[in-house]
Amino acid sequence: MTRRTIVATVLTLIAMLIAAPSAATAAPPAATTLSTGYSHTCVIDEGRLLCWGGNYSGQVGDGTTTNRTAPVRVGTETWTSVDGGTSYNCGIRTGGTLWCWGSNTRGQLGNGNTARQTSPVQVGSSAGWASVSAGDSHTCAVRAEGTLWCWGFNRFGQLGDGAAVYTASSPLRVGTGSNWASVTAGFAHTCATRTDGTLWCWGDSSTGQLGVGVLGYRTTPAQVGTGTSWAGVTAGYLFTCGVRTDGTLWCWGENGYGQLGVSGNYQAAPVQVGNVSTWTSVTASFDTACATRTDGSLWCWGNNASGQLADGTTTHRYAPTRIGTATTWTANASAGHHNCALRTDDSLWCWGNNDNAQLGDGTTTQRRAPLQVTLPS
Repeated sequence: MTRRTIVATVLTLIAMLIAAPSAATAAPPAATTLSTGYSHTCVIDEGRLLCWGGNYSGQVGDGTTTNRTAPVRVGTETWTSVDGGTSYNCGIRTGGTLWCWGSNTRGQLGNGNTARQTSPVQVGSSAGWASVSAGDSHTCAVRAEGTLWCWGFNRFGQLGDGAAVYTASSPLRVGTGSNWASVTAGFAHTCATRTDGTLWCWGDSSTGQLGVGVLGYRTTPAQVGTGTSWAGVTAGYLFTCGVRTDGTLWCWGENGYGQLGVSGNYQAAPVQVGNVSTWTSVTASFDTACATRTDGSLWCWGNNASGQLADGTTTHRYAPTRIGTATTWTANASAGHHNCALRTDDSLWCWGNNDNAQLGDGTTTQRRAPLQVTLPS
């Protein structure tokens, strides 16, 4: 779900592990400069934050609730990363301050209340935030010193605090560790990597999306296996995928649309997607996932009801399906009911559902193939 994508490159993590950073300093993942929510899209272009699409909760961030059919700039500040939840966003500005806007029914904006915000509001008053992930109604973020914080809805323990509260409208620290590297928030579960390459998940596991071999839920972080080679992780609606430093791709959880990239039912522990070892990044949201390979190709699978797999059909796919023939796709991609991705020439392409103009082409026409988005100069 949110849209939530955490994208990380294998080469970056290999370098990070070789450098063996101390537990006191987290090595942040590559900045996420592109995000898709349920019906909106945001991208950072040369420091400018641009958003468009559905705006019923103020998720475009322009101070209104008017849908936008083309990109509009959010404020005049410069930004380094952004992540989209179902109907809200959070982003980090130059200098390390954290800001959120849009729907806030469960306190997911982290500003101490539950009122909708149509423009960015700061989370706390401090700087030093390294990365953020927005889910359906909860948010998590990693600080530069390696601490992990979550806030919002907590019905299934997705905040990782032992379910001490039902909702939290301000950040709560997850445990006492200071070696967290990245985090991803799904619908009602959360996963995160540590600087030692281990992977941890918590929250709802009704379909095995925590990857710890059980159905149910966990209210504090539980380690996924014993591996120490996880490079990045991304949480969808009821499933999760991750890339390891050896270039292999793994998914687990619910599989009704083929979102695990394999045939069969749900999986309560990670299963490998195919047998190649050239995957560099993966992103997931709702019931669709996309991933890039070392040759610059882009592949998607899972739910295809809106043509988001770009294969000219609306047939769900249980195995990765290549998006065209281009070999210039970057790790900056975001999946959901509509998908967007950046190429090495910095051009932005989107496709799939467009009911709220989330493809940014000035129309509400669904697209079954990537269409370039014109960004304002």
